[in-house]
Amino acid sequence: MSRKRGFIAAAVAFIVEVPLYFIYSGPPPDANVLGRLLIGIVALACLVVFVTALRELVRRVAPAYEWAGSIAYSAGLVYATITLVSSGLEAGAVIATDHPIDPTITVSGTYILYGSISRLMLALFLAAVGFVVSRTHLLPRWTGRSAYALAAINLAFVPSLFFGNTPAHFYAANGWGTTALMGALLSYWLLALGISAYRSSTRPARKSPRAVTGTG
Repeated sequence: MSRKRGFIAAAVAFIVEVPLYFIYSGPPPDANVLGRLLIGIVALACLVVFVTALRELVRRVAPAYEWAGSIAYSAGLVYATITLVSSGLEAGAVIATDHPIDPTITVSGTYILYGSISRLMLALFLAAVGFVVSRTHLLPRWTGRSAYALAAINLAFVPSLFFGNTPAHFYAANGWGTTALMGALLSYWLLALGISAYRSSTRPARKSPRAVTGTG
């Protein structure tokens, strides 16, 4: 799978997953929970492909910024791992229970995994991507700026662990702003990035001295 397909596949899967959290007002049926978790797992697998391809691209095209590409890779991999563990905890609780539960409330071990920890790792990943893009011009300038903006927004949600565990609250450890909104923003950003990467690949390559030398 190419990096452009990794972008788009991850984005589409995340976009499909997020609305499934809002279909039911009470505890959702098992099929809903397991279905959205399965979609999320596929999305995260695609994200791993993307961060790996991005690191290799930076290493090949702009070796002076390989260190930043490695940071983006490591942070993206940690984010994916944390979210996969959280998904496993939720799925295990749903499978083991003989009645419908809302794992966003019942599975307390996922509160800061989905929340503060994921927000911090995603902020680091986005900041590194923004830095690489802005320095190497691998993608249009707006992609780097938007990555910085999303990194700042994610960073603002890191202290949410101090504000309770009510999913209906915007700024709670497992609140809809901390988890669902951030997931939605990431998914649409990845989709826009994938489209931009596809369009860029059809244009003549533009070389930048900074991409090779790391100056400026």
